[in-house]
Amino acid sequence: MTKAVILLAGRGERLQPLTNTRPKGLLPVGNIPLIDHIIEAVSPYVDEYVFVVHHLEEMIRQHMQTRHPALSVTYRRQNEMNGTGDALMSAGRIDESFICINGDIFIERDCIDALLSAHMDSNRSVVTVKAMENDGSFGSVIVEGGTFKGIREKEQSPSALVNIGVYLFTPEIFDALSRISPSPRGEYELTDAISLIGERVAVSRYGGYWNDIGYPWSLLDANEHVVTKQERAIMGTIENGATCIGDVVVGEGSIVRSGAYIIGPVCIGDHCDIGPNCYVRPFTTIGDHCHVGNASEVKNSVLFSHTNVAHLSYVGDSIIGASCNLGAGTLVANLRHRKDAIKMEIKGKLVSSGRRKLGVVMGDETKTGINVSIYEGRKIGDHCGIGPGVIVDKNVEPYTFVVTKQETVMFRRE
Repeated sequence: MTKAVILLAGRGERLQPLTNTRPKGLLPVGNIPLIDHIIEAVSPYVDEYVFVVHHLEEMIRQHMQTRHPALSVTYRRQNEMNGTGDALMSAGRIDESFICINGDIFIERDCIDALLSAHMDSNRSVVTVKAMENDGSFGSVIVEGGTFKGIREKEQSPSALVNIGVYLFTPEIFDALSRISPSPRGEYELTDAISLIGERVAVSRYGGYWNDIGYPWSLLDANEHVVTKQERAIMGTIENGATCIGDVVVGEGSIVRSGAYIIGPVCIGDHCDIGPNCYVRPFTTIGDHCHVGNASEVKNSVLFSHTNVAHLSYVGDSIIGASCNLGAGTLVANLRHRKDAIKMEIKGKLVSSGRRKLGVVMGDETKTGINVSIYEGRKIGDHCGIGPGVIVDKNVEPYTFVVTKQETVMFRRE
């Protein structure tokens, strides 16, 4: 096996505002971009990559030049967002068997091991499936008597073999792609081409960890999985009087100041300033060049790089974008009084997160003033300003400044 096609063109609309300023493949999971996790999974078997790109593609190119300069990568542009079938056609015909992976999923190497094993056993194209509940977000693969029979798109089922977006194709996939028509939603679906191949498709049943990073809270789930597997590593400085319990990673040039109390698993990036007198709770990831300061608490959250939670703030079950600054007294709610699953507005519709606790998803370069309160399950866009004392009870669109109107009465004391 020599080639892998990674489909990275999509805009990631369900992940906005995080994807307004970066492609999905650069979303960090455990302080490592998603595309790097995919490369790690396939790297023992692949020596040439084809990246199908579109949205903010220059950021992908720059990342690869900086982080993976030795890798052989060909970039193919999908000019219009016409579906996954069109995306693979944009890669150009490949006259050998190759791996194909959706660029917005988290996978590990054992998934690729199983994929290749199924191909070697069958000498066919392979679709990877996972037995799980299908909430209607995924295609369900139909298998009868061990034989592939087709894929039903977006079908709800309490128990299904879900198509997880990890494939191995023989060149005949391109012939099948040339024969498909647009789906009812007007897109050329890769799954329609796979169904045309029919019984010449093998199925790899995967039982390990996989995550479709399709919603903001998916990042929290994947981040928890990654940091749980890490081992303790202190590459920075821990001052006397600071406490680090369990598997805590502290990056190079970072300092954990006296009075800071950190319970792992926690991942802290490079050149961070943590403390004094703060509390960092399990499953938190803090990006490079971040500051978590006095009397602040961060729990089960992801802070992107260059973000400050400097003092007197609480951030729980949240994702805070890059270069954000939370003013003193910024408090994020993450639990409803009824304790039911929190819903978040996604593309104009309320979608259940399935989580009892979910805070805020905040885009890059957003600032809050002092004493800001943010309701649970809210989104604040990138490049926003939230004025002092504002209660954020509705989503805030990108490039919006929010202030309160206050009537002030002043009179002279007698």
